Amino acid sequence: MNLRALTRGDAAVAGAAVLLFIASFLPYLSAEFCIANRCSSDTQNAWKAALFPILPSAFLLGIVAAALILLHRLQGAASATRQVLGLRLDQWGTALAVANVWTALWALGGAGENVDHGFGAWLGLLAALVLAGAAAAGPLVPALQAPLLVDKPAAPAAQGYPGFPQGAGQPLQPGQPGQGGHYGYPQGGQPGVPQAQGPAFGADPQAGGYGYPAAAQAAQAQPQPQPVQDMHAAPFQPFWFAVPAVRQLTNKDNPAAPPVGELVPGTWYLAVEQRGGALVAQLQDGSHGLLGDTSGIQRG
Repeated sequence: MNLRALTRGDAAVAGAAVLLFIASFLPYLSAEFCIANRCSSDTQNAWKAALFPILPSAFLLGIVAAALILLHRLQGAASATRQVLGLRLDQWGTALAVANVWTALWALGGAGENVDHGFGAWLGLLAALVLAGAAAAGPLVPALQAPLLVDKPAAPAAQGYPGFPQGAGQPLQPGQPGQGGHYGYPQGGQPGVPQAQGPAFGADPQAGGYGYPAAAQAAQAQPQPQPVQDMHAAPFQPFWFAVPAVRQLTNKDNPAAPPVGELVPGTWYLAVEQRGGALVAQLQDGSHGLLGDTSGIQRG
């Protein structure tokens, strides 16, 4: 289970479920009756057998809905292809949450004479509304998609460029692996993962040339033109990236097919191919999918 996959919307779902459980123990109905000029009152919560089926339909149904939504989220990318009777667990949870609001609302009618609904009934309805709203709006509202737990990324190298080892004055040579621990890159020598390489500067720099301290005065006296590189002609280089919100991965060969995985904030993923404005990303299990929405991604 991936706790870092939980979002603010999931926290709202969990909070509403806890509120529903608390409301079930509070007075649901209060009745006042008088016998021989002596009046008294009595209260009952949803757990009383006389109020069946208020408990399972107006309270427990919402708690089950929240459990299904959270279970789907904790399973990570693997849950995208797991279905029960044609629906994912979060889709079942959203449907049950809406049904819970419907039953909680209808249960407020027909209390009878000298019988009023107590605080538990109104609090249960409020919690059911919050639960259904969070379940339906969680995948759609960016504010609810923000993660609860985020890993703090490592500090970048002192020179400000990936591929430069700490404390070194020369760029990495072609074929030399990046040092482990650099921002956005895996440990050097990790099998099956392309290694970060330093920027290509052309021929080896000569002493006193561009980039050396001795060249500062000469550069001020006579600036040298720099060649302009054609960035569009450069081949694609795999890179690490993170997403700002939960994003779905579609089938890279058939985008109309069901999602093949899910990217969550706080985790680094490897982009292995670019297709127009989309990226082919690699998951932890080695599978690949197409990320169509690349807005706001953080490159390593």
